[in-house]
Amino acid sequence: MNNSITLCIMDPPYESANTTTAFRLIDAALRQHIEVNVFAFEGAVALTVKDQMPHPNPVHGTTVEEEKHPTTKDLVVSLFDLAESMKADLNWVNCGLCVDERGTGNFIDAARRGGPPDFLQMVQSSDTTLVVPTRRD
Repeated sequence: MNNSITLCIMDPPYESANTTTAFRLIDAALRQHIEVNVFAFEGAVALTVKDQMPHPNPVHGTTVEEEKHPTTKDLVVSLFDLAESMKADLNWVNCGLCVDERGTGNFIDAARRGGPPDFLQMVQSSDTTLVVPTRRD
């Protein structure tokens, strides 16, 4: 095994600080040249959907350009760009069962479709695994 970590994330875009925390962990690991595997499960499969678009903020009276609202797909693309620049590996797998349930199959090219067996393989080949669950109240 090399230096590697697997993260299983479950929260959909913009619903929880869990996603931001996961992105920060991925960023930090890549900067340390640690191989990162991400298994996006449940709502997290929407993090990479190509159709996401930034929006204006009518409350603040700002345009799309002024608001500079980030999309999670762009944040994930930036993580892949970072991995490339750091010569680190980032492997992002969207659970195909969850993709089908949510109709989120139009995702960025860097992510790939997979399933629970991919997560098992990631866990078995990683030094450590972190599951960031969704909290249901």
